[in-house]
Amino acid sequence: MEAEKITVVGGGLAGSEAAWQAAQRGVEVLLYEMRPHKMTPAHVSDRLAELVCSNSLGSDLPDRAAGLLKAELRILRSLVLACADKTRVPAGGALAVDRELFAAEVTRRIEAHPRIRVVREEVTAIPEGPAVIATGPLTSNALAQAIVALTGQEHLYFYDALAPIVAADSIDMSVAFRASRYGRGDADYINCPMTEEEYDRFVEALVTAERIPLRDFEREDARFFEGCLPVEVLAARGRDALAYGPLRPVGLTDPRTGKRPYAVVQLRQDNLAGTLYNMVGFQTNLRYGEQERVFRLIPGLERAEFVRYGQMHRNTFINAPLLLEPTMEFRGRPGLFFAGQITGVEGYVGSVGSGWVAGVNVARFVLGEEPLVLPRTTMLGALCHYVSHADPATFQPMKATFGLLPPLEPPVRNKRKRYRAYAERAISNLKSQIPKPKSEGPDSGRGGGQ
Repeated sequence: MEAEKITVVGGGLAGSEAAWQAAQRGVEVLLYEMRPHKMTPAHVSDRLAELVCSNSLGSDLPDRAAGLLKAELRILRSLVLACADKTRVPAGGALAVDRELFAAEVTRRIEAHPRIRVVREEVTAIPEGPAVIATGPLTSNALAQAIVALTGQEHLYFYDALAPIVAADSIDMSVAFRASRYGRGDADYINCPMTEEEYDRFVEALVTAERIPLRDFEREDARFFEGCLPVEVLAARGRDALAYGPLRPVGLTDPRTGKRPYAVVQLRQDNLAGTLYNMVGFQTNLRYGEQERVFRLIPGLERAEFVRYGQMHRNTFINAPLLLEPTMEFRGRPGLFFAGQITGVEGYVGSVGSGWVAGVNVARFVLGEEPLVLPRTTMLGALCHYVSHADPATFQPMKATFGLLPPLEPPVRNKRKRYRAYAERAISNLKSQIPKPKSEGPDSGRGGGQ
C-alpha cells in the first residue's frame, strides 16, 4: 500500500520543522524550496533554515517567555532546537548559533530523512491534498497572489530590517570591552561605550543620514513591527529613544572609568569561530556608504570592517484570526495548514513552534486522527490561540510573552516568582497532555518527533 504523502512549501525554520515532524509520524513528505533557482531579497544561500536576520534565537533562561518556548520545544523534540543547541555560540543567557553551521545541520538532517524528499522548485499555486504553506515573510509574488485568491482578501504586511555584521578584529578593544549585563554569562558581548556628547553626535548623524528607497513596496501605510524597527526610525522618535532602547547602558560598567556609560552599543558573536559580530538592535535601511560613515562614529568602531551591511525587506503575513484554527489549519479547506511568520507568529522560535504544530496536525489529518490543540497554559499553545483568536481589525504579529498566558490561580504578585510559576505550570501541563508517538523515525533521540 502506497504511503500517504503531504506537501510542505517553504524550507525555512517552520517548513523544515513541519516536514520533520510529519515524517517522524510515518508520513511521506515533499518539501519544496525555491532556492537556489529563485532567490529572495534577503537569503544568500540554498540551505534550509537559513537565518536572514540576527543569529540569536532569544533568551534561553527558563523564567523568560522566549526561554519557556524553547524548553517546550525541547520537550516536544524539535528538530530545529536540536540543531540550534548543537551549533550554539556564546551569548550569555541567550541561545545564539553559528548561522552557517546551523543551516548546514538542518539541511543535512532533512535531506537524510528517508521519508522526506526535497524538491528545488518554486510553487506558484496552492498544492492539492494535505499541505503546509510555510513560505515565510518573503513569500514569492506568484504564491502570494494564489493565497490572496484563496483567502479572498489582501495580505497585511510590515517591514523588517537586518543588522550589520562586522569583523571582530576590526573592533578597537582599547575602547570597547567584553561584558554581559549584570555579569550574566561569560562576558559574551562586546560593548562600545558612549559619552553623552558622543551619543548626541551619533544620533544627529543617524537621523539625518540618507536611506535606501523602498522601491516597489514603498507605501505611506507601510507598518514596522515594533520588535524590528530600523534603528534610524527609532532614533527619530526622540533624542533619548535609543538610550532607553537598544543602547541602554544598564548593568554595564566601563572598565576605563569604573562608571556606567551614557549609552552602549552591544555586539554579539555571530559565528562559532568568534570572528564575526553583529550589532545588536541595529536593523537599518541606511545606504551602505552612510552605514559606514554613521556607524564608525561609535567609539571602538572607527575602523570597523563591515562584513554585511544592514538592509530592509518586506515581511508578509495573513490575517490569521479570520483564517486559521489554533491547530494552524485553514478554516476554508480541511487538510491545508499554514506555519511560520506568514501566520503572524513573530521571531525564529515562534516560527519553529508553529511549524511543529502544523507538521504534527497535517500528519494526524492524513492518519485520520483528531487534531492536537496545545494547552493555552503553554507558551506555544498561547501563541497558536492568539493568532487564531485575536481581533482581526487590529491583528499584528506577536512573539512569545507571558501576557498571552491565562492568569495564575491564586495570583502571584512578585514578577520573577510569577514568571517561574508560569513556566512550571506550562511544562507540567505540556508533559501531561502531549500524547506519546505511535512510531518514530530516525534520530528520534536527537530532535525527533513526539
